[in-house]
Amino acid sequence: MLAVGANSTAIMAALPSMRTELGLSSAGVEWAVNAYLVVSAAFIVLGGQAADRFGARPASMVGLALFAVASCIIATAGTQAALLAGRALQGLAAALVAPGTLAAVDTSAASERRAAAIGAWTGFLMLGFSIGPLLGGALTHLTGWRVIFWFNVALMLTATAGLGSAGSATARAHGTESRRADWIGFVLLTTLMVSLVFGLHALPRARTAPLPVVGPFVLAAALFLLLIVESRAKPPLVELSFFARRSFVMGLAIGALSMFSIMSLLLYFNLYAQSREGLGLTALEAGAALLPLSAALLALALSASAVAARLGLRQAMTGGMALIAFASAIIGAAIAEGGMVLLAIGFITMGVGLAVPYALAPRLALSALAPAQAGQGSGIINACTFLGGSCGVAGGASAVALGGFPAVLTMIALAGIIGAALSHWISETA
Repeated sequence: MLAVGANSTAIMAALPSMRTELGLSSAGVEWAVNAYLVVSAAFIVLGGQAADRFGARPASMVGLALFAVASCIIATAGTQAALLAGRALQGLAAALVAPGTLAAVDTSAASERRAAAIGAWTGFLMLGFSIGPLLGGALTHLTGWRVIFWFNVALMLTATAGLGSAGSATARAHGTESRRADWIGFVLLTTLMVSLVFGLHALPRARTAPLPVVGPFVLAAALFLLLIVESRAKPPLVELSFFARRSFVMGLAIGALSMFSIMSLLLYFNLYAQSREGLGLTALEAGAALLPLSAALLALALSASAVAARLGLRQAMTGGMALIAFASAIIGAAIAEGGMVLLAIGFITMGVGLAVPYALAPRLALSALAPAQAGQGSGIINACTFLGGSCGVAGGASAVALGGFPAVLTMIALAGIIGAALSHWISETA
């Protein structure tokens, strides 16, 4: 998960160089990130079902191998189309890896250590998110952006070998039945997600071209059709009964808002930091500026279970989301005044705020499900999380058009406030 997380964001520090070399358009820059996120979100529920049907370890190993192939495509890309195709294939691979590994952790850990194990899973994923820009910036600055993806091939092959030696602990959960794929539900769900992201991407041009905004959002109303079809499918792609459980819904919402915040922050900070109108940093310097965020993310994600045990799950989640809003204000002040020390304080605060709710959200959601439902539940959790990140990227483009990077920070602060309000609905006994 460290490798998967780093791959997700390492490209952000390299995008300015990739834009020049490959002739990326403004939309191409956004889709270099979002092609990965959207495809992951669309396929990840099926990936969770694959973990239930074939076993978590085989599904994860196939995904890791596919990730390596996709990285080779990107490393040799000469056009924007090839880059986006590789990123989309990486998204498909992540759709197998993320729910498979989370289901393996959930079903193989002893009950008394399950919370800590899930915290470690999310902690290393978030560490990968945060060190990705530094890794990408360093490799881009010293060797060139293509080395990022060749390096990623080595990481994925190493992870595949390690998972292959994990033994039978990651086998299919006891009591899990084979499931028939619900292709109608899959098409509807994919259409809904892609339409939503396309609509968000078109928002900056809503005044001059309203149809590309209105059309996708109208199409997203297919959600109602999805609900009707899914209620009749046997078995459905998405178990609607999951959404009747408050803990599951709250876990989805908090996880999505956390990913919304971190993906928009990492992408648009890197673009701002490396621009002449911004901080004027190199790719390496921009990545290094995020080190306080990385340290805070890892430390708090790994200790999130202890924080929740001390404060209570509801208080920990509420406090973390509130810190996101507070950190956005600190970072905004640092950007306005040019203070790097204040910027570091803001990133530390942001890391603390993001890590706790993001690490606890999967635990909260999975606590509402039976072990035999862990694969499908993990798929739904990750689908909502990736979709949240994709909406953050798309929404950030609209914010930049309105008011630059400070507007992105305002958007992130709003997400933190919403998350803090939602956290009050978490049951004390969750």
